[in-house]
Amino acid sequence: LFQHRNDPVKPANALIEALKTGLGESVSVRKEALHILAVVSEGGEAAGDVIDRVRSFLSQNYQLAPDGENYAIEVQDADEEDNAKEEDNPEEESREADPPEHRRRTAKPEKVTVEACMADIDALTGAEEFKALAHEIAGVAPCLSKKEKEAFFAQSYLFAINDGCGFSTYLKKLNSLLTCTGLTDEEGSVREKRLDPPKENRPTELDDFDSLSGEKMFRSAVSVMAIDISEWMNRLNTHQFKAFLETFPTSEKQILVVFRVPFIDKEVLEKIRLQLSDVLSVRVLAFPPFTNGELEECARKELAGYDYTITDEALAVFAERLNEERSDGHFYGLRTMQKVVRELVYSKCLDNAAEGKNSREITREDAVKIRLLGQNADLSAEAMLGRLVGSETIRTRIEEIVSQIQLARKNKDLGTPCIHMRFVGNPGTGKTTVARIIGRILKEKGVLRVGNFFEYSGRDFCGQYVGETAPKTSGMCRDAYGSVLFIDEAYSLYRSTDSGRDYGREALDTLIAEMENHRSDLVVIMAGYTDEMNLLMQGNPGLASRMPYVIEFPNFTRTQLYEIYESMVKEHFEYTEDLLPAARSFFEQLSEEIIGAKEFSNGRFVRNLFERTWAKASMRTQLNKEPKVVLTRDDFDRSVQDKEFSLNEKTKRPQIGFA
Repeated sequence: LFQHRNDPVKPANALIEALKTGLGESVSVRKEALHILAVVSEGGEAAGDVIDRVRSFLSQNYQLAPDGENYAIEVQDADEEDNAKEEDNPEEESREADPPEHRRRTAKPEKVTVEACMADIDALTGAEEFKALAHEIAGVAPCLSKKEKEAFFAQSYLFAINDGCGFSTYLKKLNSLLTCTGLTDEEGSVREKRLDPPKENRPTELDDFDSLSGEKMFRSAVSVMAIDISEWMNRLNTHQFKAFLETFPTSEKQILVVFRVPFIDKEVLEKIRLQLSDVLSVRVLAFPPFTNGELEECARKELAGYDYTITDEALAVFAERLNEERSDGHFYGLRTMQKVVRELVYSKCLDNAAEGKNSREITREDAVKIRLLGQNADLSAEAMLGRLVGSETIRTRIEEIVSQIQLARKNKDLGTPCIHMRFVGNPGTGKTTVARIIGRILKEKGVLRVGNFFEYSGRDFCGQYVGETAPKTSGMCRDAYGSVLFIDEAYSLYRSTDSGRDYGREALDTLIAEMENHRSDLVVIMAGYTDEMNLLMQGNPGLASRMPYVIEFPNFTRTQLYEIYESMVKEHFEYTEDLLPAARSFFEQLSEEIIGAKEFSNGRFVRNLFERTWAKASMRTQLNKEPKVVLTRDDFDRSVQDKEFSLNEKTKRPQIGFA
């Protein structure tokens, strides 16, 4: 009801009048707020009649579903409340207006039917193995005697599912199914626990399980117990872990045990199942990470929960935003999707408030507002490439590559060409920017069907546990089918040693297989320093042969560095006339030692200096209470005196200043 807080009559007051109209003046107010209303009636009405009256009012006037999903109604006998207060403390009869939680009598919702529970499960996106299990349970439950139920609860489950893929949701659905089918005598709760990593400096790892053993973990109120054993995947055969499993309760306690590990290789998953099966009967359910299409379907459902719809055009922009969330190598599936949905909903609420509307449809214009790409997102690929400083040689090379790919695709006698590339050069030379643009160019030319951009560092492909790397790498490649998969510092995957704890080689092997199997529907671009990239290719001949296109990114010249700074200033701020001459002088005096150094960050150095300049200008503007931010030479001078940009910090020469 919060959206009606500005109505001429507040919802609470409107409900009071409705109750008085129906029940008479015997109704009086005990407590009133925006989110809660407590009233007392001396008319002796039945609780069910009062509840029906309230539900009907909320449904007719505020379009709230009569099942009470978005609100709660509690009915209590006033005499019983007073008697309970007197028994607890007769001297404090008027201390609290609301009864304590344990003395309230809530109108119990109707029991959920098996059909409704199964419809809820079938509506889930993906999770086919879980749905099959749910149908199996719903089918067998009516046939189980009390004794046979023990056999059911003797079964344990191993869920292979990544973070952010709905593990808690599946547990809750499973718990509801146990209740509605009558497999549990009463509705219990779900408890989740993650086992801490083994502590090598302790006398015995068994101590780590103290807080989980026996009755402490398996309370009678728990009907589904979930235990994350990811940190123990390599130690399941230890005496300590086996002893822990032996503390599990007998099946008479009606507790279903679910173990969890990440989505890993099937062979490793089967090995874990066998190790657990030494003590328990275990069944495996695998939950592959959500595809892009499944996440979009989940987003539609999530928005529907807020009473919003979304157009196809807006959903495409929403998908781009999800891809942007992946760009730092950290993506949490449903959690990230829900975060972006809430940003979108709140942005729409702000627009509705500003325009005095109540639009419930998310359009492309709404979705663009939460996109992270910035002002250039709607420019054509050629226009974006043309705006890059010093891109003439690179632009020519890209045109050659695209023409060659198009020709090879038209001439079937030439075979299916590999379209993977290597970008070599120092940091800040535009490799990531150009890779993003190439994806759009190949999409516009019909080479790629999607044209999105996925950016990761080399080590992002490596899993934390044995068996995790290959499916993780395959999943990241699958997300990028029809698009560009950009791997910065790709050489970090290559190790000359044969360390069993390094999964870089496994990631590389999986990448090479994906690059070959999807050579016409995936562009993998590996980027990094020239020497390190050469070393990577020398150590992996199969990789080098699959990346025929090489683009070199030279360091920017002094003039180009200044032009980059100038373009940033002119695009974003007003500035005084003496700012740009000072900046030109600064860049012209950069020594060869600085701009030729391997660690010099080129365009990144310029961007950092630009951001430092406007940061100082912003602070000055706030302190002086000036109406707008205007960049000045003084802002620039104070910026280049900071350690990161000071010339004498890099050359050990006297600092260059601007008097």
